[in-house]
Amino acid sequence: MKAYKAELKKLKQQVRPKALPVVRSAPVPEENEDPDFARLFADVKPLKHAARAPDTRPKPPHWPRHGKDNHGSSDALDEHLLHEMSGWFERDEQAGSFLGNGLPSGTLKKLRGGHWPVVATLDLHGTNRYEAHSLLALFLHRARAQGNCVRVIHGMGYGSRGTPVLPRMVRHWLMHHPQVLAFCTSNARDGGDGALLVLLKRSAVSRED
Repeated sequence: MKAYKAELKKLKQQVRPKALPVVRSAPVPEENEDPDFARLFADVKPLKHAARAPDTRPKPPHWPRHGKDNHGSSDALDEHLLHEMSGWFERDEQAGSFLGNGLPSGTLKKLRGGHWPVVATLDLHGTNRYEAHSLLALFLHRARAQGNCVRVIHGMGYGSRGTPVLPRMVRHWLMHHPQVLAFCTSNARDGGDGALLVLLKRSAVSRED
């Protein structure tokens, strides 16, 4: 009986499962722990320096950003650029009168004397240079269908800070307008040096009337 128990004990020891070896796992990084850059990109190899000549071309000009409305339309951007360029190439002197090439010398005298009746008047008081430029261009375009002579009131510039700008700019624009034949200062009753009488080419529509 003892021999049987001893044999049974040996069999139990043979079939008893052996304990598995303890393997320590790597510590799990915390959620807020930043990854190790060197460890993450340890297998990355830097590129060799290319033997290329550096780009020496000038960078394109940076246009200042404006409101979101200006970026949505090319027409709005063109109008803004036109406003920015207005007055860049203007001369400092202020012309008292202007007579286009090929016109008789007596044209200015007739213009001052009221030979052509004034058919329309534009008052630019309270406008800045950009608003005045747009209003004047539209006014001249529409007035040509009504007659030859118009009055443009630009004021004396007493409300400007420093040197008056609008009188000089208006006269410069008129001198370079393709539809303006001549201009001169108005009489004292109608504005004097703060207003101009402008002689325009008649449009095809007005000549047919």
